[in-house]
Amino acid sequence: MKKNTDSISIVLCGQAGQGIQTVESILTKIMSSAGYNVFATKEYMSRVRGGMNSTQIRISGKPVSAFLKRIDILVPLDKGAINHLGDRVSAETIIIGEKNVCCDEIQEDKRFFDIPFTKIATSLGNKVFSNTVAVGALASLLAIEQQAISGFLAKFFSGKPKEIIDKNIEAAEKGYQKAAELPISFQIQAPKKAKPTDKHQVIINGAQAVALGAIAGGCNFVSSYPMSPSTAVLAFLAQNASKFGIVAEQAEDEIAAVNMAIGAWYAGARAMVTTSGGGFALMTEGVSLAGMMESPLVVHLAQRPGPATGLPTRTEQADLELALYAGHGEFPRIILAPGTLEEGFQLTCKAFELADKFQVPVFILTDQYFMDSYYNTNAFDVSLRKTKKYFIKTPKNYKRYELTENGISPRGIPGYGKGLVCTDSDEHDEQGHITEDLDLRIEMVDKRLKKLDLIKEEIISPEIIGPEKYKNLIICWGSTRNIVCEAVDNLDRKDTAVLHFKQVHPLHDSAWRYIKRAKKTVAVESNATGQFTRLLKINTGIDIDKIILKYSGLSFAADELAEKLADIL
Repeated sequence: MKKNTDSISIVLCGQAGQGIQTVESILTKIMSSAGYNVFATKEYMSRVRGGMNSTQIRISGKPVSAFLKRIDILVPLDKGAINHLGDRVSAETIIIGEKNVCCDEIQEDKRFFDIPFTKIATSLGNKVFSNTVAVGALASLLAIEQQAISGFLAKFFSGKPKEIIDKNIEAAEKGYQKAAELPISFQIQAPKKAKPTDKHQVIINGAQAVALGAIAGGCNFVSSYPMSPSTAVLAFLAQNASKFGIVAEQAEDEIAAVNMAIGAWYAGARAMVTTSGGGFALMTEGVSLAGMMESPLVVHLAQRPGPATGLPTRTEQADLELALYAGHGEFPRIILAPGTLEEGFQLTCKAFELADKFQVPVFILTDQYFMDSYYNTNAFDVSLRKTKKYFIKTPKNYKRYELTENGISPRGIPGYGKGLVCTDSDEHDEQGHITEDLDLRIEMVDKRLKKLDLIKEEIISPEIIGPEKYKNLIICWGSTRNIVCEAVDNLDRKDTAVLHFKQVHPLHDSAWRYIKRAKKTVAVESNATGQFTRLLKINTGIDIDKIILKYSGLSFAADELAEKLADIL
């Protein structure tokens, strides 16, 4: 039986340490090299070994970039896998696994096909080859040429001894042959051939997109304390520090990390901290310090479910208000929330310019789903990016906090010019000296807040996706963008559009006009209280008709969300 499809969803599920990510990495690269579009994301428990984790791989002839509930092929690597996935395993799901792993009722099911991964691997000398057996079997089901798989594996394991390379190739071949004996296969719609004018594509994840954006934005100092899911950004920048002239510092805690970043900006560097909710909670005093010092600061906040430690390896969009109100006192800030990998790159790059230009904290809000998902995307264009420096050479009578008409004082750095660069965490005069002059206090607060007028001139407008004349408007922000867009596409309605916000504070004035034009509005958020919907109400005075919320720790699924939207619309 051959199944023809334009997109296939494969899920691998088992314990941490069983090599799920190895199978994912090899299979997605093989399919990508064959010209297909791929998407992968994972959900995992907070442990190094054991537990139950799963990875979804989507393969298609057309672009795919969102999570699905649907499973076409399931590869259970542990006895608890099927129960873990629950109702995602449907009557249409094909299950490829080992008899001794799958529960008895599944073995008698017509959906189940036995491939003894471990037995085949053990016959080759080591059960570690079972992952490569699985790769070969899946590639066979997807009608990939066996020769192409062998060639790829030779490159993938090129740093290993020849015996290991040969054993992996043999393992894949045996898995391929075993799957070829099964009475089922899949034929994915052929990918379109690339045109000469098409942009070169790459496959990266959200963490890499943010890290590359930081590099393009001139980041030359990063100080952080590791905390999932943000750690991958610190790791990427540290691994590439010598190539790009970056000082990467793993601080003793988050308080030290944010203060190091402020100190680096004071000295003329472009600095960033990358953290998650619990770590950012410790940084809030530093954020307030940056507000008083009028120091640029870039904070990447990768959200995960709280309160406290919460679900440290899961996803949520529940730290918007934390970023919006973090730090005591009143001072301006900017909050960006990328929805695509390209936006992750572009907005992180822009964050450094905005922070430097306006001398304010800038936040980049992502989450675990965004950080760990990857798919085909156009290669990022860095050819025209030139980092502009906004600090000045200080004159002899330099005033760090000079009262200016637009609220932005010329920023100097120590040792560059003749003037003394004095700064303080207390309220201060124009020179930076502590003051308790109450009239001057009012002038300084007004000066700092006056920057908002300039910031508003550079606010990124929300993006309308779909028909310009719409009756229904689906509102989203940050990482839910691609999921919402695919869900709306599945509805196949010409009266429904998506409004995506990639800057969530300050909000663009056009938000009011877009929302007011719709007869029915629906907001989609990964939190329990509708934080962004509440922010929209504050800024526009408009009540959103319906809110779809998810806060289980898992991301929305495009097909599941389409059903919810269909019921509402």
